[in-house]
Amino acid sequence: MRRPALVMVPWLLVRHELRLLASLWLWVTRRTHGTEGGGAAFGYVRGQGAMMFGFAFVCVVESVGMSVLLRDWPTAHHVVLVLDVYTVVFVIGLHAASVVRPHVLHAAGGTLRIRRAVHVDIRIPLDRIASVRRELRMTHEPADGELDLAVGAQTSVTVELAEPVTHVTFLGRRREVRVVRCHADDPGGLVRAVDQAREGYAVP
Repeated sequence: MRRPALVMVPWLLVRHELRLLASLWLWVTRRTHGTEGGGAAFGYVRGQGAMMFGFAFVCVVESVGMSVLLRDWPTAHHVVLVLDVYTVVFVIGLHAASVVRPHVLHAAGGTLRIRRAVHVDIRIPLDRIASVRRELRMTHEPADGELDLAVGAQTSVTVELAEPVTHVTFLGRRREVRVVRCHADDPGGLVRAVDQAREGYAVP
């Protein structure tokens, strides 16, 4: 039986926060998620770190400023301080999730796993891929059957499918997609690895 939306949303939010905390732990311990069993990882966060830590620094400065402004109102000060600390942890957690949850190609298992932090994790069977190519895009218009996972407003790899796969959104809505665009730090390497895996060769 499908759970009511009002019940599902809080659970999805809690699960999201738990995954962020787990990502922080994996990041600190220098481990990655989903690469067990010989999967080849392809990162997508190069250039994002400076922006994310810059945002976190702004949040810290804002926290200090609010602490000064609210020093005569202890209750408000404590509430705002908790929210500010949570915001900093949230921002760093998002970056950590992107680092420890890379795209993963399981050649032996015949699956390409495209991810974006803890928000997107879509598994694409290699036999459903019609073509994969390096394609830099800086603008993305929403379209039916297409999933754009931009990093820094850009995607660099386009995967076209012969058969659609199901993408489950953050709030649990299911979409059938035939085109997936994502970013990779080494788009050429990802494209070559997928092509080799589709042809039955081992991923270097």
